[in-house]
Amino acid sequence: MLWRAPAHRFHVLAIRDFRLLLADRLLAPLSMGFSLVGVSFAVLNVTGSTADLSYVLAAQVAPMLLFSLVSGVAADRFRPQRVIIAANLAIIAGEGTLGVLVLAGKPPLWAMILLEALNGIGGAMFYPASQALLPQLVPDSLLQEASAISRLAMNTGQMAGAAAAGLLVAAAGPGWALTLCAIGMTGTIPLLLAIKTRRPPRRGPRSAGMLADLREGWAEFRAHTWLWATVIQFCLVMMAFNGAVMVLGPVVARQHLGGPAAWGAITAADALGLVAGGLVSLRYTPRRPMLFVVLTGGAMAISPLALALVLPLAVICVIAFGLGVLLEVMMVQWTVAMATRIPPGKLARVSSYDALGSMAAMPVGALVAGPLAAAIGVSAAQFAAVAVIVTASALTLIPRDIRTIRNDGMGPADPGDLPLPEPVPALSR
Repeated sequence: MLWRAPAHRFHVLAIRDFRLLLADRLLAPLSMGFSLVGVSFAVLNVTGSTADLSYVLAAQVAPMLLFSLVSGVAADRFRPQRVIIAANLAIIAGEGTLGVLVLAGKPPLWAMILLEALNGIGGAMFYPASQALLPQLVPDSLLQEASAISRLAMNTGQMAGAAAAGLLVAAAGPGWALTLCAIGMTGTIPLLLAIKTRRPPRRGPRSAGMLADLREGWAEFRAHTWLWATVIQFCLVMMAFNGAVMVLGPVVARQHLGGPAAWGAITAADALGLVAGGLVSLRYTPRRPMLFVVLTGGAMAISPLALALVLPLAVICVIAFGLGVLLEVMMVQWTVAMATRIPPGKLARVSSYDALGSMAAMPVGALVAGPLAAAIGVSAAQFAAVAVIVTASALTLIPRDIRTIRNDGMGPADPGDLPLPEPVPALSR
């Protein structure tokens, strides 16, 4: 087997269920890379309106307000991979239908909004369940290694998908990109069905309702200052970033940088940075992880600043790459912090509040970006986003926990200190 040699270096690869998860986390982001480029240019090609693009992208994020909480409760009650399957089916239905409609003609705006809302439901359900699944597959001593490798697979897939999508959209149009997204996501279903995890012990009586579960998760969430302070920061950062980069970025690319191929190159550079960040995370652990997370959030202001200044495409790609490295190291640290500092039976629900808080204002950013750019100009709107990101990040440095929390030895361990791989019969499955 091809994985046996790497398993001697990275012991987590000896775990069968983790290998299945790794295959899923390569294929799903590869497929979603086609969506990242396809949706924006489908809307721009059909309507030519930045305001309409704002409405469609806001529809992707709006379901986060409800379905992330539902997913958090479900993933703490049931096997998280089943929740991810439901999420992927929603994405398949949304992107597949939109792809067919785009290929058939010019879909109405209301149809694009509804179908991207369905795609958003899938995205909202994915994150809490995904956060809960990985710690069920690997021991704590291998968690940073597992997180770095799994995210490395995700980002490699997204990079390849985004690069291919940019070329495909430029050559054949966005309808084919959206259709390929749905086909690829269909391939993840058998991989997730093959993962066999043991459900963690159920907290409390089985008769407890959803509201009781949510209250319990909320109490755990607000008990950690480092957690809620950072979530508030990223609520504002992601609002500004979503509007200035995800909505107005394709507009800048279309008007000044060369169109869909340029935006695909920027997206691919970001994904390549994420891949490089995954490699860095295998060997590097920040001493103060929460300080690193907050400072990385502040660094996200560089991307809308580069677009506002309309820097050369090559410079913007270099910036996207560097930011991708920082963001990936940050996400690995965040995943490890959540998995090691939050009780396993509450992790999905706490992750759902993390997702909800961090992304709750993203629809506002998407909705405001188009009309604001029409009123004051694209560059001015992006400069405003820079100011929001820097201010929010500076204020988040005030709580003492952000500056003092240290890693508890969760960084990459010496190979001799790691547990041995599973016995040979398990390796041969």
